[in-house]
Amino acid sequence: MAFQRVFSGARWEETVGYCRALRAGDRIFVTGSAPVNSDGAVHQPGDAYAQTRRCLEIVLEALERLGAGAEHVVRTRMFVTDIDRWDDYGRAHREVFGMHPPTTTMVEVARLIHPDMLIEIEADAITDSS
Repeated sequence: MAFQRVFSGARWEETVGYCRALRAGDRIFVTGSAPVNSDGAVHQPGDAYAQTRRCLEIVLEALERLGAGAEHVVRTRMFVTDIDRWDDYGRAHREVFGMHPPTTTMVEVARLIHPDMLIEIEADAITDSS
């Protein structure tokens, strides 16, 4: 089976040794996507909703580069630093996936790679063809 990989250019990809997303046949796996701007700065520190939207924008960009969209996502995983903000994370998630809701998990973690990050999101998708 051939693998197709896409990279976002984030400095961590080369440092850690991973790609933003990988397609294996009809399956696509998007790595944990943190709320960063194109310059690497944390997007909207303190704003759980805006950070979630930014994470999902990054996820959708990676999916698009591999021929998929939100409608192909079957599972998301949200790693959050403050579970009490679940409604803000959930509202952004619902806005993106409302027409095609995937399965999801939201788990509170002690911290992420930068102290201003409130959320990181992974996604798995299945398409009709490879």
